[in-house]
Amino acid sequence: MVFRYARHTQNLEKLIGFYTKVLDFKVLGDFKDHNGYDGVFLGKDNENWHLEFTQDGNVPQSQSDEDDILVFYPETLEEFQKIVANLESHKVPILQPKNPYWKENGICFEDCDRHKLIISDLRIKN
Repeated sequence: MVFRYARHTQNLEKLIGFYTKVLDFKVLGDFKDHNGYDGVFLGKDNENWHLEFTQDGNVPQSQSDEDDILVFYPETLEEFQKIVANLESHKVPILQPKNPYWKENGICFEDCDRHKLIISDLRIKN
């Protein structure tokens, strides 16, 4: 099974920069003016998932709460440390997640649309 998480935005270029520079994702594909939408697919090579962000002239209506979080598990300590260094160099604020589990097992931050993400080193520790 392949997984795609799709979300509408009005910050397409900022999101591309954030996910490629901070999380080291790649642009896997994009489209322009497809039925009035521009969009991008972001992720990692050879994975069975990716993120899709779309933009048109409408303001997104979606809202997330403190428990709506995308969680990523780097597979190596080097990958985890690189993301942490990228967060620092791009001055991305680290947040306190609501869920106590993530306070102990991850680093919480937001993208430019204020959607929360967690980077966890659980797989590296175990």
